[in-house]
Amino acid sequence: MESPRGLPAEPSPRTSTVTASRIAVRKTYKLYIGGMFPRSESGRSYVVTDHKGGFLANAALASRKDARDAVTAARKAFGGWSAATAYNRGQVLYRVAELLEGRRAQFIAETRNAEGIGARQAETTVDAAIDRWVWYAGWADKLAQVRGAANPVAGPYFNFSLPEPTGVVAVIAPQASSLLGFVSVVAPAVVSGNTVVALASECRPLPAVSLSEVLATSDVPGGVINVLTGRTAEITPWLASHMDVNAVDLCGASGPLADDLAVAAAENLKRVVKPGDKDWTLAPGLERMLAYLETKTVWHPAGT
Repeated sequence: MESPRGLPAEPSPRTSTVTASRIAVRKTYKLYIGGMFPRSESGRSYVVTDHKGGFLANAALASRKDARDAVTAARKAFGGWSAATAYNRGQVLYRVAELLEGRRAQFIAETRNAEGIGARQAETTVDAAIDRWVWYAGWADKLAQVRGAANPVAGPYFNFSLPEPTGVVAVIAPQASSLLGFVSVVAPAVVSGNTVVALASECRPLPAVSLSEVLATSDVPGGVINVLTGRTAEITPWLASHMDVNAVDLCGASGPLADDLAVAAAENLKRVVKPGDKDWTLAPGLERMLAYLETKTVWHPAGT
């Protein structure tokens, strides 16, 4: 059959007998260190599966060198982040919640695949994670009023107690919760000016890694939040014993491992939040934020 101009006619898609089958692109997720997405320096990765054992993606298997690099990035970012005004930190963190809301459908799907829960429960979980991020962001410019004080003294001077961030915080995210647990332990650490090295859930890391993509496209400075994936038993001893880490949250560790990590953290008197000390599954409160604050007392003469 020819077209009116004498040219061969286009084949009709209805008469085509060829059926194309599409192969999904298999993604290999990277680490998030210093605002960049490097592969593990070891070149290793591991398979992440859904609740039924089906393939989801490959995730980078972080090494102790990656952990050291993440601590270095967090320390480098600490000066600028802690010096930012509390109001500005609140704005920056609220922007993360805005982007999370925009990618809500993606996080719902990833949470369902990771945790094997229904659509309604996944929606509730993701909404709770977004709302919790907003809740902590709102506390950025209120902590000083709650934690600080003007102390009564007898003498010609003023005495003030002011909260200050403790420094670099290493966080082991809960193993059972992919997104809500990660947000619940990371947000309270950064809101007060600390920087974080977070190890995502070993078996359910993908929503946390997708969150790092949100962080990279938000206003959060590189190095403020660093996300590692890999074996908890392999990475955590190096984070707990690192001499430039000032606090550790052992929420995602349990049993003998948690005890060993607490001992390792004592080498340079780190602040340690042990599993069960501050239950992340409860409604958010001040406890986790205050755990990473130090009190600085300032004396100032009066009348000069």
